[in-house]
Amino acid sequence: MSRLADYFVVVGYDHEKEQGGFCNGKILQRFPEQDWKEVPFHQGLELFCQPGGWKLRREPFLPTFHISVLTDVTAGRHYCAILTFCEPVKMTPMKPDDVESDEQECSLVHNTVMYAPKSLLLVSRLAYLDTFKNCLGLIYTSFIERMDVKLELLVGNILGHIVIPAPGGSQVRFSIGASDRQAIQPPLSDMVPVTRSTVALLFQQLGIQNVITLFSLVLTDNKVLFHSSSYTRLTDACSAIHSLLYPFKYCYVYIPLLPEPLKEVLNTPTPFIMGIHSSMKQEIEELVDVTAVDLDGGTVIVPDCVTCFSPPDYMIEKLQRELTLVLSPDLQLADCAFPPANAKGCSKPEVLDKEIRAIFLRLQVEMMLAYRLCLTIIRIHPKPVISFDKGLYLMQRGLLGDEFLYKLYSSMSFLTFVSERGPPYRICDIFDKLVANYQNMLIKEVGNQEIVLKNIREIAMQLFTNENPSPEPYLQKIPQPSDKVLLDYQPFPRLNREDVQDIIEGGVELAKNNPKLQKSIKKPKTQVVPNGPLPKDWEEQKNVVNNSARRLEVLRTCISHIFENKLYDARMMFPTVLRSLKSRIVREVLAKELALHVQENRAMLEMQQFDMVVKLINCSLQEDSSTEEFTLARRMLPLSVAFCRKLCTGIIQFAYSCVQDHPVWATISFWENAFYAEVEKGVTELYLSASTDNKTNNGLNSNEIISRASPLEVSAERLKIWPDISDDVKKTLMSNEEGIVYSQAIHFANHMVCMRVPLDTRKRLVNSISMEGESCGSSNLTSSAGGSDSFEGDGNYESSDTTVIKFVSKFVDKVCTETGVTSEPLKKLHSMIPGIVAMHIEMLEAVYRESKRLPPIKKPKILKPVLLTGEKITYSGYRGYLLADGREEGIGGHVGGPALLPAEGALFVTNYRIIFKGNPVDIQACELAVIRSFPLASLFKEKKISVGNLVHLDHYLPEGIQLRSNTFQLIKFAFDEEVGSEKVEQLRRTIGKMRFPQTIYETFAFQGTELLQINQTQKQTNKNATLKNFAKQTLQRVNKGLTLGRTQPASTQQHRRQKYILPVEPLVPRRQSNKLTASNSMESLSTDSGSRPNSVMFDDDDLNNIDIASASLRASLYRSPSDTSTVIDEADIGTLKPSDTLSPDRLVDKLYVKDYKRLGLGTLESLQRPKFGRGGNGFRLTDVNIRYEVARSYPGLVVVPVACTDDSIRRLSRCHRNNRFPAIVWKHPKSKALLLRSGGFHGKGVMGIIKSSTQVTQSSNVTVPDSGGVSKSMEQEKYFTAVVLNTPFSSQDISDSLVSLNNIVATTSLEFPEASPRLGSKKVTSSGSTLLQRGFLRSSGGPPKPIQVNRNGGIPDADQSKSQESRKASMYVFGEKSQMRTFKIEGIKCEFIPYEFTEVRQMKASYKKLMKACVPSATSNEPEMAFLKLVEDSEWLPQIQTLMQLAGAVVDLIDFQGSSVMVSFEDGCDFTTQVVSLAELLMDPYYRTFEGFKVLIEKEWLAFGHRFTHRGNHTLQHQTSGFAPVFLQFLDCVYQVHRQFPLSFEFNQHFLQMLAYHHVSNRFKTFMLDSEYERFEVDQVISDDRPRMSRIDEMGDNDNGTTPSVRSFWEYVDKLNNKSTIFYNVFYSEEAQTRVLRPYANISSLKIWDYYLMEHLSCGPAFDCELFDAARNEDNEAPLSPADRCVVNACYQNVAQADPDMQRWLLNEIIQLETDLSIDKPSSWKTIIESFNESMQSKGKLVSPVTEEAKAHGTSIHKRITMDILIRGKSGGESPRGFASHHRFESHDFQEPTNCDACHQVIWNYMTQGSGMICADCGFSCHEKCVNSVPKQCLRRGSSKEPTNQSNKQTEDNKITAPVSNDTETTYFSAKAVEIVSHKGYLYKRGARLRQWKQRYFKLDPNKHQLRYYDPEDEETCKGTIDLKEVETVKHDNYSSNLPGVPKLDDNSFIYMKTSTRYYHFLANNKKEADEWINKIQDCITN
Repeated sequence: MSRLADYFVVVGYDHEKEQGGFCNGKILQRFPEQDWKEVPFHQGLELFCQPGGWKLRREPFLPTFHISVLTDVTAGRHYCAILTFCEPVKMTPMKPDDVESDEQECSLVHNTVMYAPKSLLLVSRLAYLDTFKNCLGLIYTSFIERMDVKLELLVGNILGHIVIPAPGGSQVRFSIGASDRQAIQPPLSDMVPVTRSTVALLFQQLGIQNVITLFSLVLTDNKVLFHSSSYTRLTDACSAIHSLLYPFKYCYVYIPLLPEPLKEVLNTPTPFIMGIHSSMKQEIEELVDVTAVDLDGGTVIVPDCVTCFSPPDYMIEKLQRELTLVLSPDLQLADCAFPPANAKGCSKPEVLDKEIRAIFLRLQVEMMLAYRLCLTIIRIHPKPVISFDKGLYLMQRGLLGDEFLYKLYSSMSFLTFVSERGPPYRICDIFDKLVANYQNMLIKEVGNQEIVLKNIREIAMQLFTNENPSPEPYLQKIPQPSDKVLLDYQPFPRLNREDVQDIIEGGVELAKNNPKLQKSIKKPKTQVVPNGPLPKDWEEQKNVVNNSARRLEVLRTCISHIFENKLYDARMMFPTVLRSLKSRIVREVLAKELALHVQENRAMLEMQQFDMVVKLINCSLQEDSSTEEFTLARRMLPLSVAFCRKLCTGIIQFAYSCVQDHPVWATISFWENAFYAEVEKGVTELYLSASTDNKTNNGLNSNEIISRASPLEVSAERLKIWPDISDDVKKTLMSNEEGIVYSQAIHFANHMVCMRVPLDTRKRLVNSISMEGESCGSSNLTSSAGGSDSFEGDGNYESSDTTVIKFVSKFVDKVCTETGVTSEPLKKLHSMIPGIVAMHIEMLEAVYRESKRLPPIKKPKILKPVLLTGEKITYSGYRGYLLADGREEGIGGHVGGPALLPAEGALFVTNYRIIFKGNPVDIQACELAVIRSFPLASLFKEKKISVGNLVHLDHYLPEGIQLRSNTFQLIKFAFDEEVGSEKVEQLRRTIGKMRFPQTIYETFAFQGTELLQINQTQKQTNKNATLKNFAKQTLQRVNKGLTLGRTQPASTQQHRRQKYILPVEPLVPRRQSNKLTASNSMESLSTDSGSRPNSVMFDDDDLNNIDIASASLRASLYRSPSDTSTVIDEADIGTLKPSDTLSPDRLVDKLYVKDYKRLGLGTLESLQRPKFGRGGNGFRLTDVNIRYEVARSYPGLVVVPVACTDDSIRRLSRCHRNNRFPAIVWKHPKSKALLLRSGGFHGKGVMGIIKSSTQVTQSSNVTVPDSGGVSKSMEQEKYFTAVVLNTPFSSQDISDSLVSLNNIVATTSLEFPEASPRLGSKKVTSSGSTLLQRGFLRSSGGPPKPIQVNRNGGIPDADQSKSQESRKASMYVFGEKSQMRTFKIEGIKCEFIPYEFTEVRQMKASYKKLMKACVPSATSNEPEMAFLKLVEDSEWLPQIQTLMQLAGAVVDLIDFQGSSVMVSFEDGCDFTTQVVSLAELLMDPYYRTFEGFKVLIEKEWLAFGHRFTHRGNHTLQHQTSGFAPVFLQFLDCVYQVHRQFPLSFEFNQHFLQMLAYHHVSNRFKTFMLDSEYERFEVDQVISDDRPRMSRIDEMGDNDNGTTPSVRSFWEYVDKLNNKSTIFYNVFYSEEAQTRVLRPYANISSLKIWDYYLMEHLSCGPAFDCELFDAARNEDNEAPLSPADRCVVNACYQNVAQADPDMQRWLLNEIIQLETDLSIDKPSSWKTIIESFNESMQSKGKLVSPVTEEAKAHGTSIHKRITMDILIRGKSGGESPRGFASHHRFESHDFQEPTNCDACHQVIWNYMTQGSGMICADCGFSCHEKCVNSVPKQCLRRGSSKEPTNQSNKQTEDNKITAPVSNDTETTYFSAKAVEIVSHKGYLYKRGARLRQWKQRYFKLDPNKHQLRYYDPEDEETCKGTIDLKEVETVKHDNYSSNLPGVPKLDDNSFIYMKTSTRYYHFLANNKKEADEWINKIQDCITN
C-alpha cells in the first residue's frame, strides 16, 4: 500500500532574481512541509516546471501539462506531474543603466501588464499519469470556476486519503471532493512496464527501421538524445523506448525532460537517454558521440564515431517481418484483385501498442533462450549470488563473434538482469513463462504466418491484461473548466498550510486503522523458475563430439601410444595430431583423454612422455582463444598440476612449470570463471550429500540423485525451504557455504602461484599482459621506436614474487567480496599468500637446478647460405624459427602441400642481404630447405614482436623480429632461447646502421673500391660553426669575386637580411678546393627543393638577390665554355672540380646521345654550328649544362631548338623549378611532333616573387626591376615559338586523320560513335560542333566563325583547313593545377592543361597499404582485411590508371593530332619522368626491345636526374624521407602494357621483375645517386679494380678476392641474356606488333603484379641468378634423367624455373644436339631465333577481323579518355555538363560483331547472334549483365537540345549550326562552355579563417547546382564554388552591422547558409536583395 502522491508543490515566478538580471522560479508552497521518512523531498523542482526557462510573456497562454521523471540516489523513479498556467503581473519599467537621470525624469512612466507562469506539481513514486493530470485539473478547475470547495481539502485528500494497493490488488475508486469520480486499477505485475499507447506513437513518429536502430543503440550502452517541440511527446518517447528493453532495466542516466539550465549534463561520459526541447537542438551539433532523434521530423542521426551494432541478421529479419505484419496488415492484400470485404486493418492504438511490445519481447526471449543453463550458483544463503558465463553461452549458441550480443551480455543492464532473474526460486512473470515455452512455439510457427500472428496477439493480450485487469471499465467523472473561464486569468491563492496538514494527518491515521486496507494486500506467489528445453543449435553442439568419434581415433591412438611408452609410433602420428588441434572439438577430446589417464594414476611420466604431453597441452592452449572464455584452459588447469616427471630423488617437476607462459594464466576473468565453477560444485555437493541419506532410504541410488539434480534445482529447493528453517540452521548453512568459498580461495591461490611464478625466478613474468578482449595468438606486435622495445616496459621493475603476490591478492579480494566472505577470513587469506609464494619459489629453485642438468635437446645443424662474390657474413647463425605470416603459401591449409612454416634455422646478416635458411618443423617436410632473403638496402620497416608459444614447439619464445622489404618479402623471425636479449638488440642496431650507411661508398655496390684524394674532413670548421659566421664568410668570398670583374660598382644595392643554413654533409665527397666563384658558392648551397629532409635548401638563383646581382657576376655565372673574360684571383684557384674537366667528347658514348642521333634531334657536330639561325632540322645539342651549372640534375648535353641561344636557355631555366628548363626528348617520325619535359613552373609564392623581382638586361650591366615576369614570359614564348615552328603542324601522311581526335569530341557532344566500330558501313549523323570548335582549346584571339558540318558529320572541303586550324592547338603543356597559366603567343595556340597527378606522399601512403595487402604480417578472417579489400583501400591501381591515362593522352595528342606536348610536373624528376618514359614506350617500338628499354631508362631516369638515392633512402641522410616507389610504379605500368600486348616486347616479365628487385638492392651502381653530375664525380674519385667472374662456394670465398665482379646492372643482364633465354619473350614478333600501343587503363583491365605476390621458399628470390642456381643445385646430388619426374609445389619451388615452357625447352634441345654432334661452334639461341624469323618472313600473315576490331575499340577508348582529360583540365577539374549525366540504355539487337564497352567481350559472335544494351544518347554498348558496372557518366547527355526551327537565329558569337538530315535534330552550341546563370550580383562574404568581410561577385548556376564567386565581375576563373547539393539551410542571419569589421548596411540583409561541411555568412546591399538571393537559392535547391 502506498500513497497516490507524496508531495504537492506550488512554484511561481521569482521576481527578486528577475530584477537582478536572472529569470528563475521558486517554490511558493509545499505540502507536507516536513519530508516523509521514506521519501525525501527533491530539490530543484522549479527547473523542471519550465524546462525552457522562466520567462515573462506579453500575451497570456492556455494551461499546459507535462510529466518529468526524477531519479534518486537509490535509482528509484519519481514522477512529477506539472500543470502550468499564467498569472497577470503589473510591471514598472526600470531605468536603463545608460540613460541619464534628467532624461528619465522627463519621460513618462507606464505600468505594463505581463503574464508570469505558475505551476502546480504532484510528486509520486507511482506512474498513474492520467490520474495525476485529472487531480491537478480538478484543483485548477475548482480555483478558476470558483467552486464551493476548499482547495486545501482537495490537496489534503490527494496526499493523505487516497491509498493505492500494490500490483495485483483490486480497483480503487475515490473522489478528492470536487464532484468527481475516479478509479485506479493497479497492474497485475510491477515487473512488466505500463505503456498505454506510447510505443505505437513512437513507431508512428519514427518508423520501423529507426526504432530498431534506437533499440540496438540503447541496449549496447550508447547515448541517445530526443528532441521535440512537445514536452509530453518527449516523455512518452523516452518511456516507450525504455519499455521496449523489458526484461532489462536501464541503469544509466534517464532524464526524459532536461531543463535548459542543466544542459551541461549532456557532456556526461556515461550513456544516457535524455530529451530536450527543439529550441535547444543547436546543442546537439557540439556532441560528437550522441545519437540525435528528431521526433517531429522522424529522423535518427547516428554520428560517424558511433558504431551501431545490431542483433544477428536472422533475428533482425524476423523482427522486421513481424512488425510489418502488425503495422501494415493491408500489405499482403495490396496486390489482390478482389480483396476480401472483411479485411482487418490495424488494431486500436492501445492494442497495437501491446502487439509491438509482444514482438520485441519475442526478440528478447530469442536472445536469451536457455540462458539459465549458463548460470553459475556461487552462494545460496543468505541470498543467491549468481554469475553468467557469456563465453560458454555464445559458444553453445553458435554466436561467437557477434559484437551486439557480446556488448549486451557485458552491459550493466545485463548484470542487473542476472542478479534479479538469476535466482531459481522467485516471482515469475510473462518473460519467464515465454522463455520456457518459446522453443515449442517456434516449432509450431515454422512456415505458418497465421500461427505467428496468433502467438503475437496472445502475448499482446497478456500485456494488455496486465495493464487492465478489470474487465468492466469504470465511468469516471472529471469536471473541466469552460472555455470562457479559461480566459479569466486570476492569481492562484495561497493555501492554508494548517488546514492541509490536518487533512493529511487525518488520512494517514485513518489508513493505519482501516482493517479493509490491510486485508486487501496480496503477496505475490514465488515458484521455481522453469529452465525450458535446450535450443536446437545447442543440441547440435552437444552431439558434435559424438558424431566425430571416428575421426578422433588417431588422437586417441597417439595418446595411448604415449602412455604405453610406444614413442616411435607416437612420433609418427604426432604432426597429424598437432595439426588437428586447430579444431575445438579435438582439443576438448584431448582434455578428456588426458583426464582419463590421470584418473588411472598414470600421471607420473618418463622424460620423453612428459615432453610429448607438455607439447600437446601447449599446442591446445595456443589454439584456444578468449572468445571461448577459457573453457579449455579450465580443463587443462588440473592436468598441468597432475602430470609430472621425476628429475632426481625427492625432486619432481610438474607440467605447470612448462605451460605457464600462456597469457591465459595472467587473466583475472579466467581465474574468476574457474573459481566460480569449482565453488558451484562444492555448494551443490554440500546440499546433495545432506539429501542423499534421506532419499537413499526410499530406494534411490545416491549416484543417480547427484547426476539428476542440477545446481539450479538444488538451489531452488534450498530457497524454497529457507523461510521455514530455524535461525541456527541458517547460520550453520551460511557458515558451511563460506567455508567452501574460503577453501577454494586457498586452493586457487596455490594454483595461481604455480601458474604465475616462472621456473627461473630471476626472470620477469612473461605472461603478465592481460588477455582481456585479445587473442591468445602469437602475433602480438609491438612497434619499434628508437631501436629497442621491451615486453613490459623498462621502468618500475618488480620481482616476480612481488608481482604474483599482488596478482593473487587482487583476485582474492574480488571473489571474496562478491561471494560475501567476512573480513576475518579475508585478512587471514591475505596473510597466507606471501608464505605460499615463498614456499613455491623455494621448491622451484631445486627443480630449476635439476632441470638444467638434463641433457640438452639436440638441435639441428645450422645450414650455411650460398653467398655472392664479395658478400661477407656480418652476423652468422642467430638460431630461431621463421614464422608464418599472413600469406597462405607455405602453411598448407587451403593452398595444400606440407606445412613448410614455421621452419627452424638461423638468421644471417651479410653486407648485401638478410637471409634465413633452415628446415620445416613439420616432420613430413623436415628434409626440405627453406630460404627467404632480401637485400639489406631494401629493408622497409623493422619492428619487434612478441611471439609466445608456437604450435609445433614445446617451449616459449619470448622475442622476435619482423623485417619487411621493398622487394615484397617479409621475414618474421622468432629467436631461440640461446639468443639473449642483448644479442637481439645488438642485431637490430646493426641492421639499422647497415641499412642506412653514412655515405654511398659503404654500400655493397661500392665494396672493394678506393677513394682517390678525398679530404675526409667533411664537417664545417669552427669558423663556420654558426649561421652568422657562415653567412659572413660566404658574402666576403662572393664580394671578392664581384670586385675582380669590374673597376667601379655601378650602383650600391641595399643589403637585405637573408636566411642561411649550415650545409649538411654532402652525399658525394668532393675534393677540397680553394676556387669559389659566384656560381660555385651558390652550387654548394643549392640542392633539390624536395630532397634532403634534414636541411633547408634553395636553388642557384636564391642567392642572386642577396648582393651578387651585378652584371659581372651574371656574366661569370652564364659564361660559355670558351669565354675567358672573367678575371679570377690566383689565390682562389685550386684543384678543379671533376665537372670542370668535362667536355662534350667525354659524353659521346652516352646512350642518350646516341638516341638523340637516332631520332634526328642533334649530334655532337651541331655543337660547332652557329648558335643562331635555323639548322638542318631545327634542333641541336647544347652544352650549356656541360658543367652542370644551369641545372644540376640535368644531363650535360640537352636538345633544344636551334633558335634558342645558350644565354636564353640560362634565363629560361629561372622559370622552372630547380632550373630544369624544357628539354626535347623525343620526336614523332611522321608528324614530327615533339615530346618535351621540364620542371614545374615557379609559382607566385614567396620564392617565386623573389625570383621574379629582378631581371638582367642583355645589353648592359644594370639590374632593372621586372614587372610581372615579362622577361620570363618572353623567354617562354621564344622557346615555344621555336619548338612549334620547327614541327610541321599539319601533315598529310599521318596514318590516322588529324581530325580523328576531334571527331571523338564531336560525338561527345552530339551522338557518340559506338565504342566498337562496325564492320559494315553506317551513316553517322552529326548535329553540332566539337568542344574544340566551341573554343576550349582556343587561343586568346577573337571568337571563332561558324563552321558548316555536312550530313555525315564531316566538314566540307572549303572549310576543312580552316576548321582544323581553329580546332587544334600547336602545343599542349601538362602541369599542376596550382601552376595554371595562359600562354599568349601571337599566331600560335599553346594550351596549359592542369592535371591532378599523384604526389610522392600519396605514392608512399598507397605503397604502405599495398605492401600490407600483398605481404600481411598475420592472417585475418575479417572482411575488412580481405586481400581485394586491402588492395582497393591502398588506391594503388587508381594511381597506375592515372599515370597510364595521362601517358595515353600524350600519345594521342602527338600521334593523332600532331601537336607537341610538354610534361611539367613538380620538380620534373618523378611524375614527369613516369609519364614521359611511358609515353615514349607506347609510341616507339625501339624502346620495347632489350637495347631500347635500356636506352629509355638511361635517358629518362638516369640522365635526367631521377633521385634514386633520395627516393630509395640509400644513406642515413635520407632515412627520414621514406621510400617512394616512383620507379616501381613505372615498371608496374610497363607490366600492365606488356600483359595486354605480349607480342610487342622483346623482353619478358621476368626482366621487369629483375629491374624492380635490383633497383632497390644496391648490388649495382646503375640505380644509385641522384644525377649524372653525381655519378660523374663519383667515377672520378674511386678506383675500381674489378676481378673476373670466379667460382662461388658456400661462404662466398673466391680465388681473386672479395670484390663484386659486376657493378653495372646492364652488364650483368647482358651476360645472362647472351647465355640463356631467361629474359627473352618467345611471343615477340617484330613484324606483327603495332607501332603505337594504346592499352586499356580502366581498373577492370589492370591486375596486381605477380612480383608483389611471388614467394619461392626453395631457393629464395630468383633475381640473383648465381645464388638461385647454386641453391637449386645443392639438393640435386644426382642429376635426374629425362624420364624422371618430380613434384613441383607452387608454394615451394619456382614453377617458371622448374617447369620451363616448350619454346625454351626446344631451344635448349637444339643447342644440346649441336653440342652432341661435335659442331665446332654451336649456335646461340639468338642465332636460332633469327634464322627462324627469317624463314617466317616470306609467309603472309592473316589479320583477323577481331584483331582489327580490338584495335579500333582500343583507339576509341583512348580518344575518349584523352578528351576527358583535356576537358577536365580546361573546366577546372570538373567534367562539363555533357560528361556528368547517366546513360539511357535501350535493348538493341546487334547484327555485327561488337565489343562490350564494359567488359570488352564480344556481344555478337558468328555462332549465336546476341542482344545487348545501347545508350540512346552516347552509343555506349554493353551486355545486359554489365549495365550495373558501366561508368555512370554519359558523354552525350546534358547538352541543350532544341527542335529544328527555321525561325531560330544563328548568332555568330555564341552559336554554330550544322544542317543535318530530316530525321535528326538541330543542336546549338555556344563557343564557350555552356553556362546558365539564374541570378548574379555582388555580395559581401565572411572569410572562413580570418573572419573578414570581402565583396565578391556571385553567380548562381542552376544547371550545375553551384554558387560560384569571383573577385571582379569579368574574371573567368572562380575563386570558390559552393555545391548546392550540400546546402541544408538558407535563411536570414541574426547578425549585426555594428560589430567591428562588418560593412555598415541593413541588419536585415544578412544571409546564413549551412552546408554539410561548413557555415557561410553573406551580406547583401539591402533586405530586398537578400530576400531575392534566398528565394533564388531555395528555388534552385528545390528544382
